[in-house]
Amino acid sequence: MDRAWTQHYEAGVPAELKLEPLSVLDAFDRSVATWGHRPAVTLKGKTLTYQQLGDQVDRFATALAGLGVKQDSRVALWLPNLPQMVIAYFATLRLGAQVVNTNPLYVERELEHQFSDAGVSVVVTLDYLWWTKLRGILSRTSVEHVVVTSIPDYLPFPLNLLAPFKLRRTKQYVKVPREEKVHFFKDLIARHPPNPPKVALPLDHLAVLQYTGGTTGVSKGAMLTHGNLSANMQQCSSWFPTVRPGGEVLLACLPYFHGFGMLVAMVWPISRGAHIVLAPNPRDIPDLVQSIHRYRVSIFPAVPALFVAINNFPGVDRLDLSSVRACFSGSAPLPVDVMQRFETLTGGRITEGFGMTETTTVTHGNPLHGLRKPGSVGIPFPGTNAKVVDVETGLKELGVGQEGELCLRGPQVMAGYWNRPDETAAALRDGWMHTGDLARVDEDGYTFIVGRKKDMIIAGGYNVYPDEIDSILFGHPDVLESATIGVPDARCGERVKSFVVLRPGHNLDAETLKHYLVGQLAKYKLPKDIEFVADLPKSSMMKILRRELRERELQRPSEP
Repeated sequence: MDRAWTQHYEAGVPAELKLEPLSVLDAFDRSVATWGHRPAVTLKGKTLTYQQLGDQVDRFATALAGLGVKQDSRVALWLPNLPQMVIAYFATLRLGAQVVNTNPLYVERELEHQFSDAGVSVVVTLDYLWWTKLRGILSRTSVEHVVVTSIPDYLPFPLNLLAPFKLRRTKQYVKVPREEKVHFFKDLIARHPPNPPKVALPLDHLAVLQYTGGTTGVSKGAMLTHGNLSANMQQCSSWFPTVRPGGEVLLACLPYFHGFGMLVAMVWPISRGAHIVLAPNPRDIPDLVQSIHRYRVSIFPAVPALFVAINNFPGVDRLDLSSVRACFSGSAPLPVDVMQRFETLTGGRITEGFGMTETTTVTHGNPLHGLRKPGSVGIPFPGTNAKVVDVETGLKELGVGQEGELCLRGPQVMAGYWNRPDETAAALRDGWMHTGDLARVDEDGYTFIVGRKKDMIIAGGYNVYPDEIDSILFGHPDVLESATIGVPDARCGERVKSFVVLRPGHNLDAETLKHYLVGQLAKYKLPKDIEFVADLPKSSMMKILRRELRERELQRPSEP
């Protein structure tokens, strides 16, 4: 296969990647041994060193073993970005059990589906989540034990004493009574020695069930092996050759229950001995900005919505954010003016990339200091192959500039979907992951995502890609955000409709905005309807949920 893109790797990035035969647990242990006295994780001013983190991981692993967790048990981690999440993650893997990452925003129906589908035996969660959501459905799941923790458990004094009063007002703290099969995180660590059972961790052994976001249908468990995690961890290291082992500070605002956050903001930085500053609430922009300033954050993986929010944060120009050196943007297209504004603010560089739950996380990126093509997700990471095939059959490989489905192959590609052989067979064909993303590749091997197969609009027989329309709408100075969908139309099958959020204090009418689009889009791509809204539905990863907009449209009464 022609891998023309390797000529655009920046200095220090290998054209061929030789993977070390180590698990992420091996990398974790190596960091504990090498950087024991360096800061590992910090929450609101309280820091655990690598040595302390390693000790607590081993103590919690011993405790989990006492609750019956063993090789191939499934442990659900239903937590935001807290030290408890990091401890429980590595402790679960230590026992050869599987992590089942769970979104704290899930409602009872989603929890029941995920825990039952995965066969979860132990859940580690926050007090208020257990009390308000899980307690009522526990008997309908396979869960045998619940480990409860509280946000104040790892806060510094006196914040740990004051926080419960504030958290009660926001319903984020509940004093849980002692009862059978309910255990307390801090008690378990205090009572157990750091002597967990020794378990072999073959690289082909299952490590994580990472459930898809469910933004396009029923959530499925992507089976990620120890080899998948290790490969993607090492690929990230190869992509950033200037990262200083033991010398970086990373802001972890990407949720750890999501694959992007798990790998790029936890597993990879720990393997490099980085100091991780935890941000449990990614929507708390003042906290993010102050954290960058206070801790001199040097690495900032994020999503476009967060770069937009920081750019527009009042008084951001008066803060020193010059410590930021490298940023990774994914999950959605990054507008060029957003990238330029953030880089001007910080002096750092953003590399826009691509990945998905089924590929552990990352498969593509723009070189941080090499040829960067705005609007492109970059070129395949070392060890990754990519091609574009026709949408109809998925068999014909397309040429330069032709639009089709993106397919990927590499050591980070999942083993399959948990208990879903038919869907596994449909997604993984002849070793290639069929992504469902529509893309084109230029002569240099740079990939441009043009949309999702499931998002594609067919208007009057023409294929329309919403991302293209939204990128142009975003270029209007009055527009803050937009999302375009197809809505049913009796005459042409679907018509194009855009939902637009205006910048605060700005005014615009639909006809003026439509006129702005004329000449920038073919006539069949122009939105027939534009609706101004206060905000757009987003996932916990700040990803716009077009599915919810389509559902809203279907629920609206038909026009007379």
